[in-house]
Amino acid sequence: MPITGTTTALRMGTEAGDMSEVHIWVLRIPAGVTESSLNPSVLDERERRRMAAFIHGRDRTLYGFAHVALRTALSGLTGVAPDALRFTRAPCPCCREPHGRPVLTSASTEFSLSHSQDLVLIGVAPVAIGIDAEPMPEPEVAEQLAPLLHPSECADVEAAAPEDRSAVFARLWARKEAYLKGLGTGLGRGLAADDVRGDLPGWRLTDLPLATGYAAAVAVNSPNSRTLRIHRALPTYSDTGATDS
Repeated sequence: MPITGTTTALRMGTEAGDMSEVHIWVLRIPAGVTESSLNPSVLDERERRRMAAFIHGRDRTLYGFAHVALRTALSGLTGVAPDALRFTRAPCPCCREPHGRPVLTSASTEFSLSHSQDLVLIGVAPVAIGIDAEPMPEPEVAEQLAPLLHPSECADVEAAAPEDRSAVFARLWARKEAYLKGLGTGLGRGLAADDVRGDLPGWRLTDLPLATGYAAAVAVNSPNSRTLRIHRALPTYSDTGATDS
């Protein structure tokens, strides 16, 4: 899918963004951001409980930053205030129980969130979407986990030059996580079930070369190509302290 970059933030409180496109936010958590500098008032009670449950302050900061950023991004596209957005869970495709992908209760807008270390990715689309970012693993970790993948994917990792195996594995893992998040199954669906080296029926998978030291990908439930619009700034009046990647 074609990727279009932009550094301009969407206007909040005026008009919703173009929802025929796939919008992706690439955000870094600045070193100076702490738990106390965030604005958790926009989070709902469940989010605040989950944030408080983390033992380490850095983990609470990462969770709070990512979820405030998610609400801010969704608000910019839907025109709904960040603290007025309500979430629920779609039915799981495997068992139909309500623990599938998170969805908005009052809009057809779909979204996905990924955070790893200091990187936060947010994907928003008019159709089901999954997004994932993975740090480059140590070579021995890539070799240990490669057999869990689809046989063709595992063969690609094993065939790569030793210095390239971490990158090959991370790319495949990010694509697989993005696809499974888009489906709403998570890792409950077998890692070897799907070959994600290319597109899958009804799904477009795209690598996101956005951040040094990471592999990232987005999966979009669309038979047709859609423009991916990259944002490196949140809509106006963000309280996250987000910076460009």
